[in-house]
Amino acid sequence: MKILKRYTIFALSGLLALAALVAAVRTGSFGWYAAAAVPVLLFLLGIYDLIQRRHAILRNYPIIGHLRFLFENFRPEIRQYMIEGDRDEVPFSRDARALVYQRAKGVEDKRPFGTIENVYGSGYSWLTHSATPVANTDSDFRVTVGGPDSLQPYSASLYNISAMSFGALSGNAILALNKGARMAGFAQDTGEGSVSRFHREGGGDLIFQVASGYFSCRNPDGSFSPERFATIAADPQIKMVEIKLSQGAKPGHGGMLPAAKISAEIAEARGIPMGVDCISPPAHSTFSTPIGLMQFIKQLRDLSGGKPVGFKLCIGHRREFLSMVKAMLETGIRPDFIVIDGAEGGTGAAPVEFVNRVGMPMLEGLTFVHNALRGAGLRDEIRIGVAGKIVSAFDIARALALGADWCNSGRGFMFAIGCIQAQSCHTNTCPVGIATQDPLRQRALDVGDKSERVARFHRNTMHALGEIAGAAGLRNPSDFMPYHFMFRQKDNEFRDGNEAYPYLPEGFLLSDEEIPELADWYARWGRASAHSFDPPEIPHGPFPRSMKRA
Repeated sequence: MKILKRYTIFALSGLLALAALVAAVRTGSFGWYAAAAVPVLLFLLGIYDLIQRRHAILRNYPIIGHLRFLFENFRPEIRQYMIEGDRDEVPFSRDARALVYQRAKGVEDKRPFGTIENVYGSGYSWLTHSATPVANTDSDFRVTVGGPDSLQPYSASLYNISAMSFGALSGNAILALNKGARMAGFAQDTGEGSVSRFHREGGGDLIFQVASGYFSCRNPDGSFSPERFATIAADPQIKMVEIKLSQGAKPGHGGMLPAAKISAEIAEARGIPMGVDCISPPAHSTFSTPIGLMQFIKQLRDLSGGKPVGFKLCIGHRREFLSMVKAMLETGIRPDFIVIDGAEGGTGAAPVEFVNRVGMPMLEGLTFVHNALRGAGLRDEIRIGVAGKIVSAFDIARALALGADWCNSGRGFMFAIGCIQAQSCHTNTCPVGIATQDPLRQRALDVGDKSERVARFHRNTMHALGEIAGAAGLRNPSDFMPYHFMFRQKDNEFRDGNEAYPYLPEGFLLSDEEIPELADWYARWGRASAHSFDPPEIPHGPFPRSMKRA
């Protein structure tokens, strides 16, 4: 009986095809021939299913087995529009996306009736408000980036567009983002794809990212070209320079843009030839040691005419970052800023293992870097930017409280220009024309309308940031501290921000007086070297505290 069920559609299509063909032959009617077409085609498809060897399900379920593949193709859309809950994060919840859409469009972003958050559930966090709130009327919050060696410091907004390359995004998407940044007075990170004509046409402030491929500032063999970098960095539209060591979604992983996807515009922007795969190596060729990184920072700062230069990374081996800090102390060269990218960050495409299991999440990475710089007495000299699913004013405020000086967002601003989280960025079939190089698809993105949405989203988010800062009794969100937040770690237990994410004492790594509770810090500091990223020995367990003096 079960066998008959499996082959019912196949058998019926054969019988219908036979009956229609017989009727067509007897009557000579074209209508019967037309009616026979569908069952005949289905019957032939069933025969093919039975003899093909690639899909077992089709051999056992001819014809109807194709429904499985059809539903599988539409599964993400069905789940997103019909099944997904408002708070299901895959990777952004419908609630978070709706907030961005509403603020970008300038429509009502308020909520009725009460919170839908589980305020007693593990992981919930909240802002502690003041009995004496203030009204903040000016929401143009900024931070000056540029240390003593910077000749052209930059006044950066507290919220900017994170690194997304032309090539990963369409020309229209880049142009809409940059025009919006210009209108609202904030910056766009170019990503490793360098500065394209769409960036220049937009006229907005740029953070020029220099990655391992050295795109637009490379020699024909792929090595770094100081001359070409100096030419690019002289552009007044470029306000800062960012060395990319790694990104949160795929730290330690390079990339390749196939030759077939390289258009003339991409080749021009990146300074690469047509018809050849574009390789982004996992590591830089210009330096291989912490001191080498500091020297590269100084070189770029000199070549750019004194513009702020920093680096971006996702924290992996904590000892390696402490090696960079030691190199700062030994050489006297400081980056003007460090951007911490969390493991929850986005990307156009990456292996599943990297997306899910490699790199430190943003909050832990930020706290570690902030305290490492405090421990070395360098925190006041270096600004910290941070990125990782930051789309609301609360997200920004929490990051500022834990040590950030400003925040970046990639996917948040993608939502502002119409991203629907289709998660087809790597297929060149983005349904809204953002993550594609298909001219017809990207034509759907209206630059004028979307740039207005980008500016509006930024302004409304900054306004909301001013409001919650005022609720905490603060005139400026930069004054947020950990104690302004509470974190529920268990269903019946919560901790003050000072306990969950404490600020460690200034200079503790350099002090002769050790704090017993920070023994792990001292041991890791002792294993760090300014001259090498390699560990002095392979750890097999806790190191003794005497390692501090090693």
